[in-house]
Amino acid sequence: MLDKKLTLKPEEIDRVIEMAWEDRTPFDAITAQFGLSEQQVIAIMRGEMKPSSFRMWRERVQGRVTKHQKLLTAKDPRFKSSSQKQISMNKISKRV
Repeated sequence: MLDKKLTLKPEEIDRVIEMAWEDRTPFDAITAQFGLSEQQVIAIMRGEMKPSSFRMWRERVQGRVTKHQKLLTAKDPRFKSSSQKQISMNKISKRV
């Protein structure tokens, strides 16, 4: 299971850990970018973190809707401010 870890550079492992800690980054994004399954990410976190930090992270992400894309029900779950303008034609719209 950790064979993929051996092929990752230290900075890539750091990025995986960073993405795993982020609330809004689903495990699917880590899979897409690094080819790691959720179980492999958990194994990396377990091996790279102190036991107390790992337990805290595990409790935090377990069942969290934003970490598990299949649990999301909304079409676009990301927050978007109502005052945010659309970007069109590679020009950023200015507030009026």
